Amino acid sequence: MNAVNLADLVSAQSLREMGEVLLALLLGAAIGWEREWRHRPAGLRTHMLVCAGATCFAIASGYGYVGLGTARDPARIAAQIVSGVGFLGAGTIWKTADTIRGLTTAASIWLVAAIGLLIGAGMEPLAVFTTVAGLLALWLLRPVKGMIEPGSEPRDESEA
Repeated sequence: MNAVNLADLVSAQSLREMGEVLLALLLGAAIGWEREWRHRPAGLRTHMLVCAGATCFAIASGYGYVGLGTARDPARIAAQIVSGVGFLGAGTIWKTADTIRGLTTAASIWLVAAIGLLIGAGMEPLAVFTTVAGLLALWLLRPVKGMIEPGSEPRDESEA
């Protein structure tokens, strides 16, 4: 039996794609860790898997059907990710008589899917920027939420 040469099995393109999936796992983990730390229903693993899955779908839609005689339309799969992940995020939303919980977690799941699509489309710098911006929104804007009373409207001082 001949020894299998790893270089014959894995191309430079495949290594790049594997790196993209690893980056997706890391960026998804960053946002997922924040959700996990806040004890939200979808945490570290969910965010990692959604981000990596979106990356894999983007890679497959862009490169997976080359030369098979099919019409390639990477946007078609991306559009399905947007709606499919929206459905997944809806499962994290809980409505009771007086509150709605889970909207931020649903939005974070949607965001990591977008980050995964960016990575799969070769836009890694924008994916990293979006992750950092998302984390800043989750961390820095949390205190603002407590300063706003639900249902209150700003008063027009001229009417007082």
